[in-house]
Amino acid sequence: MLTSLDAILAAAKATGGRKKIAVAVAQDPEVITAIKGAYELGIATAILVGDAEGIRAAAQKVEFDLDQVEIVHEPNPIQAARKAVELVHNGRAQMLMKGLLNTADILRAVLDKEIGLRTGRVLSHVAVMEAPGYGRLLLMTDGGMNIAPDLKQKAQMIENAVTVAHKLGIECPKVAAIAAFEQVNPAMPATVEAALLAKMADRGQIKHCIVDGPIALDGAISPEAAAHKGMQSPVAGQADILLMPYIEVGNAMYKTLVYLGHGRVAGVVAGAAAPIILTSRSDTPQAKLHSIAIAVLMAEGA
Repeated sequence: MLTSLDAILAAAKATGGRKKIAVAVAQDPEVITAIKGAYELGIATAILVGDAEGIRAAAQKVEFDLDQVEIVHEPNPIQAARKAVELVHNGRAQMLMKGLLNTADILRAVLDKEIGLRTGRVLSHVAVMEAPGYGRLLLMTDGGMNIAPDLKQKAQMIENAVTVAHKLGIECPKVAAIAAFEQVNPAMPATVEAALLAKMADRGQIKHCIVDGPIALDGAISPEAAAHKGMQSPVAGQADILLMPYIEVGNAMYKTLVYLGHGRVAGVVAGAAAPIILTSRSDTPQAKLHSIAIAVLMAEGA
């Protein structure tokens, strides 16, 4: 089991050979810095789709030799997104990465019926978080895509996160369906859905993991808090995956960990036909590089 983001980088390097990333609207110095790091580590190379002059200027700014990559000139951001997606659809690249464009624009191309990466599953963002002193990685979904997922979507979000967890060596991940407390309260739909998800997992409708809920965050990640509350669950205090009830909760936790907890984060979008590296505009180049490494592991053997 991989217990740090640096261990993920090492595991990606150990796969041997470079996977290819199609980057949509690639004229972003921070994105190209991450591509440079991935190339230097030997884990990935790229096809940079976007305004060629802007790409060259960004690469010059971060001292990246563009002889190592391919450039596809497409100054229109919408068309650049479509071309990048099509490169993955046609097998010329194994991963897709968002550059300097809106998330909605790249997802529109991903969901295109002709050139997209549809699988019939919900797409969801899976964050991989490393908190100082915690000793292991925590996965969290979804702080970036699904605003108010329903029960069916939450079940698929769990399945997507479990797929990522397996690639990180977590054989049977423990999933906590997060709510404000551990009791089912009909006035709080998140608690009802959490209990239903736990029962679905018990009956084999959600596979290859253990699901419990509703569980408050402290009881999910702190053995001491779980013991103090008298919680009797294999998930209590030992959660590998946190399923957030709404996007606001996941987004706030992600940014709280980074800005107040001084943690490190990365993530991918799962549920498509190929991994999608869709990072926040405020994510550092290092976070983008770690996200590439996760996508490399996701693409391995796919």
